[in-house]
Amino acid sequence: MINKEVKNAEEAIQDIPNGATLMFGGFGLCGIPENAISALVKKGITGLTCISNNAGVDDFGIGLMLKKHQVKKMISSYVGENAEFERQLLSGELAVDLIPQGTLAERIRAGGAGIPAFFTPAGYGTEVADGKEVREFNGKHYLLETGLTADYALVKAWRGDTSGNLIFKGTARNFNPIMAAAGKITIAEVEELVAPGELDPNMIHTPGIYVQRIFQGNNYEKRIEQRTTQLA
Repeated sequence: MINKEVKNAEEAIQDIPNGATLMFGGFGLCGIPENAISALVKKGITGLTCISNNAGVDDFGIGLMLKKHQVKKMISSYVGENAEFERQLLSGELAVDLIPQGTLAERIRAGGAGIPAFFTPAGYGTEVADGKEVREFNGKHYLLETGLTADYALVKAWRGDTSGNLIFKGTARNFNPIMAAAGKITIAEVEELVAPGELDPNMIHTPGIYVQRIFQGNNYEKRIEQRTTQLA
């Protein structure tokens, strides 16, 4: 068994350079790699292209990196909770590629599977189609979309072992598993790190072959993005 454990987030991200392309797992603020993001903020690298379902909020998640102007470009599907993102976009400080959410997920999955491109009907007849090849299949128009990969994929799992096998919980399964497969180097932080053999093989979502580094995180906030209350 190959032991892929590193000491902490700082060690896990220590070789990520300026200008890298990074994938960040999670959906909204659920299942995001909180410790890795904090370490990137502390390191202060810049010129990053970030691929993520969302852009965090102003004081949490990728929003912390935006506040420090570490992000050059965002490739996302939902960015409506971040005022600093909006300000940088409108001022021209930040390049943005907005992608329909299903298309984003499939582009990442395709990238991880080694599929260079595919056709999808999503976005045809809108600005999303600008500059893209269009073909007709069975009387319906489709856009050519390319697979997405990243220099580093940063994911967060519920449990993992030192060989890199991962189990995700609930909503965190949306983008984390496909991103784990699409990173040239995948860094996983987990709530609980165990020895090989302690995870039920039938429950593993991401095999360790996709993961190069793993560490046990700490002090997870698990922030609620929009809190809704109801009067009795």
